[in-house]
Amino acid sequence: MNETENELRQRIRLALAVQLYTTQKLTVGKAAQIAGLSRLHFETVLSENETPISNLTAAEIMDDIAKLK
Repeated sequence: MNETENELRQRIRLALAVQLYTTQKLTVGKAAQIAGLSRLHFETVLSENETPISNLTAAEIMDDIAKLK
């Protein structure tokens, strides 16, 4: 590994934040904070790793759409 100690710490914090978010232990905002990233940057990382940003079901989305009409 050619990482500095700080780079390794950052990678570990990011991995932890993703894991805690994925298991629904943290909100996306709190997970981003633990990762040391902005919410947008953290959501981008989630997207790049094919991790869903929302845990809404299709039925919940359709219900929300119906309510907006």
